[in-house]
Amino acid sequence: MRRSILVPFGTRPEFVKLAPVVKALHSAGHRLRTVATGQHHDAAMADAFFEELGIEPDDRWSLQGDEPERLGAMTASAEREIAACRPDLVLLLGDTNTVPVFSLAARRARVPVAHLEAGLRSFNETSMEEVNRRVAAACARLHLAPTELAASFLRAEGIAPERIMVVGNPVVDLLMGSGAVAVPPAARSGVLVTAHRATNVDDPGRLVRLVDLVVALSRAVGEVTFPVHPRTARRLEESGELGRLEVDGVTLMAPVPYGEMLQLLSHSKVAVTDSGGVQEEASYFGVPTVVLRSSTPRWEGVVLATSRLVGMDVAAALEAATAFARPGEQERVAAVPCPYGDGHASERIVKLLDAPECWSLLSIAEPDLADPVPGLLLAAMSQSAVDLP
Repeated sequence: MRRSILVPFGTRPEFVKLAPVVKALHSAGHRLRTVATGQHHDAAMADAFFEELGIEPDDRWSLQGDEPERLGAMTASAEREIAACRPDLVLLLGDTNTVPVFSLAARRARVPVAHLEAGLRSFNETSMEEVNRRVAAACARLHLAPTELAASFLRAEGIAPERIMVVGNPVVDLLMGSGAVAVPPAARSGVLVTAHRATNVDDPGRLVRLVDLVVALSRAVGEVTFPVHPRTARRLEESGELGRLEVDGVTLMAPVPYGEMLQLLSHSKVAVTDSGGVQEEASYFGVPTVVLRSSTPRWEGVVLATSRLVGMDVAAALEAATAFARPGEQERVAAVPCPYGDGHASERIVKLLDAPECWSLLSIAEPDLADPVPGLLLAAMSQSAVDLP
């Protein structure tokens, strides 16, 4: 049975990862409606990716004002969207503001949610993305985890095991389908740097350390290529730090098309980044990553020692990048299989949504718990001070 599926997306990682899933569901005959929620209002960060990935949203929203106003407008628009199209399912990916907004709107309308990239946990209490993931976990009827580790986090939180499916991350589907290939370590050179998170670039002190690090990397490891995110570019200009990056050994550029970004990444000895997506893509190419964060929801790379968490500590980041650039480490990391998927996530999702038992899991109905008293409640009462009759 073919279904009506609403797929909202807000940012570049969502565009990239949902593209193969949307195409696979279309090919399977499902009726899809895609909505770009407008979290990226810069054409360089949205239109170019749509064109390159071959997905044209059915609707695009334009969000104006500051962040609270944009969030409010997105919430109202999500409620109206679901009321108007009444989908059988809302399929969400990741942890941007689009995810909790649509999770809550769908639940109010009693429309089931499937959350793709479910179970990622950074355990960072200051992270809004972590809050967004937990909202999705509370609302979703189906949790599509990228890895066994992510699935184990969900089970530890009390999510029913039958609602958790390990499907892999669709970014690997896209990478395999793109024809992008890993470059032998001996043919790589230099460092790719990306930085866009508010915790790094909005903090003046951390921004200064980022600039210090880029310059130090160019001297210690090799040519640094730095595609500068619009947010980062604004902060560098406002702070007067941009001029310090205009030196030999550092190449600054505007955001590049996705295919070009993959080329830059695959040809680099090391990626130094605060991006979750780059951690996954680098793993596919066997490129080590130095993560400019003190936690990450992508622990697989840390466990495999292909990624190192350094925060915005210049000395630690420089030491990690220098170590990863050595020939022996280059060869070791290149030999580690990508832990984030095998290129069949979209296929698994289509197969899953074709199964009648999946839709019985997705149904939402008010339970009748009047009689008898649920066993879970009795168990809780027996462990408390409440006296049982």
